[in-house]
Amino acid sequence: MGKLRIRKDDQVIVIAGKEKGKAGKVLRTEPKKNRVYVEGLNMLKRHQRPRTMEDAKKGDEGGIIEREGPINASNVMLVDPDGNKPTRVRIERTEDGKRRRIAARSGKQID
Repeated sequence: MGKLRIRKDDQVIVIAGKEKGKAGKVLRTEPKKNRVYVEGLNMLKRHQRPRTMEDAKKGDEGGIIEREGPINASNVMLVDPDGNKPTRVRIERTEDGKRRRIAARSGKQID
């Protein structure tokens, strides 16, 4: 583990699980846990109360808070910039030795 070919702000499609077929933008990744957080998907509800009276006065009220939960990185695929379909990612090196991500479906560079 520890290496993901998906990065923050990438567009991905979920290919397995209860959110299958839905797409969204990656908010953050956890490479060590092989997890990604996708905007608006796998929403979790958390019951939270304000910690102090000052928090409540500031507007940090308690209640039921919804936020994105983790999705295993193997259950999402990057969206091809060419055709809006899921694609695998290939890594190629440029002449000066830098790495770049290539969409396997179309051959276009990602980013």
